[in-house]
Amino acid sequence: GFQDLQPFGSSPCRGELPGLLVNEIGGIHGILHGHVALLKKHFYLITMKEFLENRKHMSKKVQAIYLWWHKPIIDRELLQSLPNLKVIANSGVGMDHLDLKLVASFGVKMANAPYAVSSSTADTGMALLLASARRLVEGYHVAISPGMEYCEADLLGVEVTGATLGIIGMGSIGYKIALRAKAFEMNILYHNRTRRKEQEEQAVGATYCEKIDSLLQQADFVMVVVSLTPQTHKLIGKREMELMKPTATLINISRGAVVDQEALVTALQTGVIRAAALDVTYPEPLPRDHTLLKLKNVIITPHLGIKTDKTTYMITEEAVENILAALNGLPIPSEVLPS
Repeated sequence: GFQDLQPFGSSPCRGELPGLLVNEIGGIHGILHGHVALLKKHFYLITMKEFLENRKHMSKKVQAIYLWWHKPIIDRELLQSLPNLKVIANSGVGMDHLDLKLVASFGVKMANAPYAVSSSTADTGMALLLASARRLVEGYHVAISPGMEYCEADLLGVEVTGATLGIIGMGSIGYKIALRAKAFEMNILYHNRTRRKEQEEQAVGATYCEKIDSLLQQADFVMVVVSLTPQTHKLIGKREMELMKPTATLINISRGAVVDQEALVTALQTGVIRAAALDVTYPEPLPRDHTLLKLKNVIITPHLGIKTDKTTYMITEEAVENILAALNGLPIPSEVLPS
């Protein structure tokens, strides 16, 4: 554990704690109130408001930044104004909002939180799959509507048991989805840059598809679990959706920009695919007049991915561990290097 690590440069009488810059405490883009005690145990917390109001005094104090939901925004100007910054810790695993090369050019280390997030993100993926297959949201609206009459045929869902699930991206989250899908007796296909070890495949009964096309043609549910990179931008476009079965459902729990949203709207309107379930969009949130918000065969959630009380706390714990390691000149458990 990280409890035994001394704060950076502290004397036995506990000198000043290292400054940690956060966006705000509470509010829409702030760290959670329940995490403050843990952070204050190890760091002197400085909010962006405090920093901007007293930049001259505060800029030397900041040794680390903790990003919560991509805030504060890291740009050249901010990096230039923090001469003692050593490390930036990210909440969650995706680093697509950070210019990794720019940060590294200032000699600043970066870390994410992959260990904390994989189970809760996999749970979100399964929740969306089940909700879409069994038309949970539509069913809820029927159940609470004033008119009790409804036609059963309108609410028929699709079978999950025995269906084929295609997982695109078989990292730690993709693998946990496969474990859960196995319990639902689904046939599992996966596509990944690198093939998993044979015993890992056998443990979840997953079949490797070297080509994404063969997965798309066979799957009843396609779940996208890749990180956003220039290679995965609009990975699922018009061509890919047309390869999918007309009865298939697309589930995206990665990043909005991995799916071509305009092509998705068309595919859903014209029956190219049956339905979509999205925890991510581009942008987030979507403009209130966006067509995706008006379609019956879409479920959209507001990036719930990792949002459980336990997981968010674990993310902050992982961030603390990474920051303390960096400040103590030790190997950073979840270091992210610019590719």
